[in-house]
Amino acid sequence: MINKLLYILCCLLFVHSAKAQKTADFTADYIKSAAFTKDSQSVNPFFELGESFSIEFDDLYGNEGNYFYRVKAYNYDWTPSKLKQIEYIKGMENQRIKNYVNSYNTLQSYTHYKLTFPNAMYRITKSGNYILEIYDEDNEVVIRRKFILYETMVNVPSQVKRTRNLKYSETKQNVDFTIKLGDAPFQNPVQNIKVAIFQNGRWDSYIKDIKPMYTIGTDLIYKYDGETQFWAGNQFLYFDNSDIRQVNNMIFSNKIENGIYNTYLYTNESRRYKGYTYFPDINGAFYPRIIGGKNANAEAEYSWVYFSFKPDSDMPDGVDYYITGMFNGYELTPSSKMAYNTQKEAYEKAILLKQGFTNYSYTAVFKNKVNPELNPDGNYALTTNQYQIIVYYKSATDLYDRVIGFAEANAKEITY
Repeated sequence: MINKLLYILCCLLFVHSAKAQKTADFTADYIKSAAFTKDSQSVNPFFELGESFSIEFDDLYGNEGNYFYRVKAYNYDWTPSKLKQIEYIKGMENQRIKNYVNSYNTLQSYTHYKLTFPNAMYRITKSGNYILEIYDEDNEVVIRRKFILYETMVNVPSQVKRTRNLKYSETKQNVDFTIKLGDAPFQNPVQNIKVAIFQNGRWDSYIKDIKPMYTIGTDLIYKYDGETQFWAGNQFLYFDNSDIRQVNNMIFSNKIENGIYNTYLYTNESRRYKGYTYFPDINGAFYPRIIGGKNANAEAEYSWVYFSFKPDSDMPDGVDYYITGMFNGYELTPSSKMAYNTQKEAYEKAILLKQGFTNYSYTAVFKNKVNPELNPDGNYALTTNQYQIIVYYKSATDLYDRVIGFAEANAKEITY
């Protein structure tokens, strides 16, 4: 009996793991700079239904490989939707990405691809949660990305406030908002309306399954003390190697080694106890660009960027450090994990990145979990995070979770 129960438990864990892998963002090792974009700058994956947006990426093989795409619909909880493809897609499957260009005058060869939605062959007709998969001729997925399409059926006034819990008043931020339903006939809105709250568009920390604290007329009020709080983190670090041959206050050396550029950054020291200092960032995004060139998509170089970080001595033993940002989708993979250099007493890692302006951060993983409280650069309530609020609705007769509202709030205007 015990062996049978263990077998069943293992099967359930395997199924759960398989489902998680099918919805987790993924990027093949030879694919770089993959991101949803507008005007070639990476953006968060939330778009109004019918709005034009793109995904761009580079294939380092540089051989004009054939890539195809498909979009799958999902529910609020990221389980597969009951919708049939014909009910949310107008167009044909197995479309090849035709917009691509080879790099030129670069040490690292690559092919740059750009896929725009909607396009003449493919259009998504319903709001909701989606996963985009880009795959090769062997049907192997090389990029998987979650994204959300929304409608503006309801207003969602929102603001970022300091938490009323004095213990965390200097380290956390609270998102207050109201869903104004107006005169629209929503069925049992307290039960059928759901929300998801994001900090800087990140999937690894978003909050869901929050019911309204109370209602006033047709307004749903969310003014919790703890349920809608986030650790505030710190301003993103950055470097700018748009001029690949020059040094600046982030970069102490640029050189060509083994036929490719190498960019060496100054060592970053932990900011956990240094107090908050404001400097502008782009909330984790990256922006390929070049000085003296016209088309960064095909003319920008790739460079091995050497990161170095010294954490505080009071961090617990067994913490792993990763370099994360929108440039790698915040993925915690071996390609972003830092190694300790005993001689320099610092953690180091080299990552191949496209030339331009790049935000990044250091992420601490303790006991196989990201622990925001152990943020290597501290948590400060004045950090200028951008928050996104997604509002879903599904009546008893609907087949899918419709996204009926979207709002953003910036902590630059944080209040008590």
